[in-house]
Amino acid sequence: MPRVVVVPLIPLRDGDRFRVEDWPLHITVVPPFSTEASDDEIAAVIEGVTAEHPPLTARAGDERLFGRDNTIPVNLVEEHPDLTRLHRALVAALRPLATDPTERAFTAPVFVPHVTVKGGRRATAGKQLDLRQVALVDMAARADPRGRSVLATAMLRG
Repeated sequence: MPRVVVVPLIPLRDGDRFRVEDWPLHITVVPPFSTEASDDEIAAVIEGVTAEHPPLTARAGDERLFGRDNTIPVNLVEEHPDLTRLHRALVAALRPLATDPTERAFTAPVFVPHVTVKGGRRATAGKQLDLRQVALVDMAARADPRGRSVLATAMLRG
């Protein structure tokens, strides 16, 4: 089942649901990946990583267009070594649970943290981003009219 790991800009709760167009603003730290591992197994791995990484403050950067056709508006996140370390730690810790550890979530050559504009909501350039939590989200909920679901959350506390 596909999963994604995000750092939300506003804390989420286990069980929260939202439609794709209503995604809360977030930074994706592990792109969608397939796994047969249980939600509890994945959550335990995430907890292990967040226990070693402290909360951090980043800053929203320039506006860009992403996606295959460069049509998705985003704000980059200014370079932040601790955010990159968190990304790398999560990728390394979750790779053994992946159905295919060679998929892009685990092999992308560069981490480009950004916040996608959603419904007019955005992280404007220069805005401080207080990052305190990591959330595991079910990406298979497209068929469910209630949308995606938050499977687990963990606070950064290292």
